[in-house]
Amino acid sequence: MATAAIGPAAIGSATSRGQVLAWAMWDWGSAAFSAVIVTFVFSVYLTDSVGADLPGSVSASSWLGWALGASGLLIAVLAPVTGQRSDATGHRKRSLALLTGAVVVAMTAMSLVQDRYQYLWLGLTLLGAATVLFELAQVPYSAMLRQVSTPQNIGRVSGFGWAMGYFGGIALLLICYFGFIAGDGDARGLLGVSTDGGLNIRLVVLLAAVWFAAFAIPVLLAVPELPRAQVQTFSGGASGNSAEQIGFLGSYRVLWRDLRELWDADRHTVYYLGASALFRDGLAGVFTFGAVLAVNVYGIATADVLLFGVAANVVAAAGALAAGRFDDRMGPKPVIVGSLIAMLGAGAVLLVVSGPFAFWVLGLVLCLFVGPAQSAARTFLARITLPGREGQMFGLYATTGRAASFLAPTLFGLCAWLFGSDRAGILGLLIVLAVGLAALLPVRPPRPGYLLLAPSSD
Repeated sequence: MATAAIGPAAIGSATSRGQVLAWAMWDWGSAAFSAVIVTFVFSVYLTDSVGADLPGSVSASSWLGWALGASGLLIAVLAPVTGQRSDATGHRKRSLALLTGAVVVAMTAMSLVQDRYQYLWLGLTLLGAATVLFELAQVPYSAMLRQVSTPQNIGRVSGFGWAMGYFGGIALLLICYFGFIAGDGDARGLLGVSTDGGLNIRLVVLLAAVWFAAFAIPVLLAVPELPRAQVQTFSGGASGNSAEQIGFLGSYRVLWRDLRELWDADRHTVYYLGASALFRDGLAGVFTFGAVLAVNVYGIATADVLLFGVAANVVAAAGALAAGRFDDRMGPKPVIVGSLIAMLGAGAVLLVVSGPFAFWVLGLVLCLFVGPAQSAARTFLARITLPGREGQMFGLYATTGRAASFLAPTLFGLCAWLFGSDRAGILGLLIVLAVGLAALLPVRPPRPGYLLLAPSSD
């Protein structure tokens, strides 16, 4: 497959700083789900309060891991087809709007989950469903990256988006902590909200839903929808049928055909999809189970875990911003490899130490390198994707990620169960990160400032 570097005029040439900011505001708003729901508040609420008196030998933390693992299997089935169809129909922005709206509805329903173990299954079901919808929403959102960047600044734009997500998490976590959670007794926060039935946490969840909805609006207004276009296949020909003619189930036949063509045209892209699936699952596991470990293993108070969340988001944002410049200069692969090595070292030490201070220090080291790895992983794929195929490729990106996404939650739950301690779950996360790093090392990286152009006829 003959390819060429594509210049600034070809991609993102008309992008304004306002469009970049509007695009990044979705990341800012999405922190309501990733930081409040998945990481620092709702998941901790499910394991520490709702499931505290759960009967049986399986802990609420293990059920959480398995619920998230099950949702990953559904994402693996749906993500590439939804991305493919948004490319073919020119409905990238509409897909983003519908999926984001569905996530907001699921988050709103989570406010019904009271702190009794009978509500655990409702909470896990809503969290699993929202996770599926959120990951599907990230497919069209990430596909827009090349609409708002050039080959020379794609690393910085991606890093800016991740940083905005972390800063959004900081702002919302501070509001939640001081407004609804800080303090002791039956009334919490500056607003004096009752803790009866978990009301203060349920109101936090409702606030998070409103936050996400509000900050998702700018990208829908400022970034234009792509026109429907005939998309090039990986082998260089043009696809002959529209998405409507093919139908939803027929899209799977197209997907299989495209995978065969991609394997023949550029196997290193396939290798990268597999490797990134592994290490990204490990990265997600660090944030998903970090707060659970902080409370259940390292003795950090449930309220204080939000303060750790604020600090974690600050260092993660700083790491993502700094990594964007290294990405544009050196390429994304060195950023990812260096970040994973640093995380493995910090995680190995965290496995054998105890106490809040150790968790604060080593947990922040982990967070410092999560942002760079996540941002560079996204730009790696964007640099090697054919124009017009971003939705499908990021759909495959989500699919391969979710095909492996059961690994970190399941291994966390399995190790915690086998060794009778949530601390042992860290071992499961480290295994996934190490395997992902090993799989990435032989993958050929894209050059800095390089994007693929459509295949030439020769």
